[in-house]
Amino acid sequence: MAIPNKVLNKPGKLTDEEFNTIKQHPQRGWEILKASYQVDDVALDVCLHHHERVDGRGYPEKISGDDLSLFARMGAVCDVYDAISSDRCYKKAWGPAESISKMTAWREGHFDEAIFHAFVKTIGIYPSGTLLKLKSGRLGVVLEQSKKSLVTPIIKVFFSIRANMYIPVEIVDLSRGSDSVDSIEDPFKWQLDVDKLQGIVE
Repeated sequence: MAIPNKVLNKPGKLTDEEFNTIKQHPQRGWEILKASYQVDDVALDVCLHHHERVDGRGYPEKISGDDLSLFARMGAVCDVYDAISSDRCYKKAWGPAESISKMTAWREGHFDEAIFHAFVKTIGIYPSGTLLKLKSGRLGVVLEQSKKSLVTPIIKVFFSIRANMYIPVEIVDLSRGSDSVDSIEDPFKWQLDVDKLQGIVE
């Protein structure tokens, strides 16, 4: 709300001056919330500090480590996941699994390790809605995580690659069978109806 649209929606690389303008948004957001009626202190804290890093290289106050509240450290993880898994003017959204992979590569110095691990455990290496190709030659959509392992989710199998056709839907718990994940897939690669996929998940 406080950042000019020409900066916020710029499709190309930001100049240093423009990036400094963007970096004002936690403080400006905090000021707006602070002036509002009865905003909880936790919400104010997360608003102001969601771009801080545990190594102190974040903004706006360059707070590090345990000086950051638990909620601010949680907010930092959620904010990055939300940003990279959403469509932006300068990039298309990454899928859930790719987003987790990128965050894993960035985590050192950026995130609280324990909180990041808890986040990954909660949504899984293969988050709900991820399209997977199985070693059996079938496609399935992740429904939920299994309790045994992050790499053996419960999925809805619905398509045979070998037959190139939809098959009767089957719920498969990969932690209990011989089948396993071969790869993460893009629905558009297989010319699958994304709306139909959403219906399968639901």
